[in-house]
Amino acid sequence: MSINATFFAQMMVFFLLVVFTMKFVWPPIAKALDDRAQKIADGLAAADKARFELSSVHKQVEEELSKSRSSSTAHLADAERLALVILEEAKQKASVESRKIVAAARIEADVQIVQARESLREHVAALAVKGAEQILRREVNASVHADLLSRLKTEL
Repeated sequence: MSINATFFAQMMVFFLLVVFTMKFVWPPIAKALDDRAQKIADGLAAADKARFELSSVHKQVEEELSKSRSSSTAHLADAERLALVILEEAKQKASVESRKIVAAARIEADVQIVQARESLREHVAALAVKGAEQILRREVNASVHADLLSRLKTEL
């Protein structure tokens, strides 16, 4: 065989190999490479989307935290104001109640003073009657001399 015929036969085999490879081997490899490239692109897009969503969620979390902080500060301020109002009301009620108690105590003291005076008058009258009995050496009848004793009480 000559080199030309061998060369021509090798060219034909090479050409058949190229055609076979292009027809049957290359399309699945190209499809696998395209699928792999698409998966990588999808993964990168998903990562970018997730990064964007993470940033968005992070901003929302920061906003919610700031809202809750301001809300809690407002609630604390409201609670402090309410506590001060309640404290003032309690002080006013206590002041009113103490005035009532003092007034009632004064009235009670006045009543007791009047009762003590009456009691003292009665004791003094009884002592005066006893003293008069002693002086007169006879018994003075309280019911007979009631008018005299009542005048004596009023003078005391």
